[in-house]
Amino acid sequence: MQSSDFDLAFASPRKLPKPRELRGNVVVLDIAFASEAGGHSFETTTLPFIDGLGKRLVAWVDHHDSAHHARYEGDPRFTLTTKAEHGACPELVTPELVARAGRVDTIVCHVDFDGLVSGAKWIRGGVEPYPGCDDDARAIDTRIGTPGPLAVRIDRALRARPRDQALFGMVIRHLSMGLSDRSLWEMIDAAGAELNALEVETRRLASRYQRLDPGIIIADASVRDGRYDKTLLLLIGQERAKISIVIDGDNVTFAAGFESGVNFLTLFDISGGMPTRISLQRSKLEPSLLALGVAPEDVRRYMASL
Repeated sequence: MQSSDFDLAFASPRKLPKPRELRGNVVVLDIAFASEAGGHSFETTTLPFIDGLGKRLVAWVDHHDSAHHARYEGDPRFTLTTKAEHGACPELVTPELVARAGRVDTIVCHVDFDGLVSGAKWIRGGVEPYPGCDDDARAIDTRIGTPGPLAVRIDRALRARPRDQALFGMVIRHLSMGLSDRSLWEMIDAAGAELNALEVETRRLASRYQRLDPGIIIADASVRDGRYDKTLLLLIGQERAKISIVIDGDNVTFAAGFESGVNFLTLFDISGGMPTRISLQRSKLEPSLLALGVAPEDVRRYMASL
């Protein structure tokens, strides 16, 4: 089948499309169940979406942790694992799963590399867009290992234009065709080239990192000279400390290595998401630092400096 045979919808756990706007039978790929982390919840965001689709929801495939997965044990439509079990989503999209789901009219997927690969792989009947694509998705989503050059080109484009739906559609089209149309690389590479300027600003922002014990480094990127790459800024932080934190306006993002043993969901008592990367409202920064073991006097000193 071709990408033109499917409607595509791009979403995030906090921002799902309206069920009435989705045509026919629907599959959802790489979309975590919403948690309390961003001021939303499963009950107010994910559950109404599931209920609104009803029988039109033929498959939901995801690899993010959630306490609410237990609600759907035994429901064959749901293939739900933890991040530790599957580092990325595409490896869950198998020919057997696609065949079992039957007719699909609309694919709803996340907008990062592994989400778009999952969409393309579904279009291809569960077959990788190119050999090693599943491994590339796992390397990019866990930041363990080195993804291949094809995946790097696409990942850089997506990080440079994280809201460009035309680019998302182009990437899925390119991947679903097995990267056979070389002309489609032009838009992707043009977007990827824009990341160079973002990386300059990101490395400048990295000079703002401050260290907090135990093993935490934190930077405020709220005031800056232009766009930046938050993923890169967090990774730079992780080179310097076990946990890196970036403040950006009203949001705070916490990150740790995939194999660090850190689980922010447990530490912050949150029902689901990525155990090693999570974004919270800025108002929750102080209690979060205390939960991470920062001494109260150091927390007060840091908060006063903001």
